[in-house]
Amino acid sequence: MSSYAPKTDLWIERSRLAGMLLGCVSYGVFFLLTVQSCIALMRWPQYGAGRRLALLFYVVVTFVLRTISVAANTKYTEMIWIDLRNVPGGPLALIEDEMHYRINVLALSSGHIGEWLMQALLLYRCFAIWNWARCVTIPMITLFLAMIGLSIFIQVEASVGIAFYNISIEPAYLGIQVGLNVFYTILVTYRLLDMRNRMKELVAQYDSRFYNTLILIIVESAMAYSIFAIIFIVAFALHLNGITTLCFLSIGQVQGISQLFIIIRVATGRAYTREYWSSRVAAVPATTVFSGTILDATEERLTRPGQNIVQTSAKAADVDVCIA
Repeated sequence: MSSYAPKTDLWIERSRLAGMLLGCVSYGVFFLLTVQSCIALMRWPQYGAGRRLALLFYVVVTFVLRTISVAANTKYTEMIWIDLRNVPGGPLALIEDEMHYRINVLALSSGHIGEWLMQALLLYRCFAIWNWARCVTIPMITLFLAMIGLSIFIQVEASVGIAFYNISIEPAYLGIQVGLNVFYTILVTYRLLDMRNRMKELVAQYDSRFYNTLILIIVESAMAYSIFAIIFIVAFALHLNGITTLCFLSIGQVQGISQLFIIIRVATGRAYTREYWSSRVAAVPATTVFSGTILDATEERLTRPGQNIVQTSAKAADVDVCIA
């Protein structure tokens, strides 16, 4: 009497299960930070309702999209070892040909849309810090549109059942995502360093902790996602399917966690906020005119009998809003 023995690859099968567990853990962290972000934003007194609502909308929408993606991946993991365990090829065939099932296309699509929103927030921060300079906005928007185009192409290929590991442009899509994060980090860090150096020239014994803290926040948030994504890209390019699976089910949550950390630190005041910056502005000489993203100087001409007085005042720009 013969029995059917499906082909197996225990490393890939174990990595799928371990990747799903890791994805659930990262989703738990993402959920916790989402709740903390919403609470912190609701208590954010420094800025108007419009800004708070915009960030709340971003936090809620990205959370919903990540929830759909994680839920779909969890359901398919259940299907692999329970609902469809007797299909020809067994669990390994289900893992390798997962895009034949619409639930995985849903997981991939919702994940990609969430990544678009996360990258859009990065672009807004970068453009605001650079005062929407064309030399920055045009290249970054071009990369962003290229990323969206590749994402749509990936989803079209996935919808016709092509195996995920055979989608050759997936590394290019992730490469552009990492590139946007790296360029954002470099551009914003350079801009903040430049502003810090200018303030040191203008103000004797200037306390640069404000800029140092912002730079540290940006680098920390970008580093975690970039390292994770690079591991995924290398594993995908080398066809290390086990490592690819481990990273794939968590990469969206890691990206979201990185951005939520920034929002929470700014909204709760653990980064230097507007009040701290306003106290720094008081040290600027009254005759100093400095215009830029960090400090916005204004001039008011006063007409008095026999006098033409130029009164210069400086006010804090919303640097923490740009970062958050």
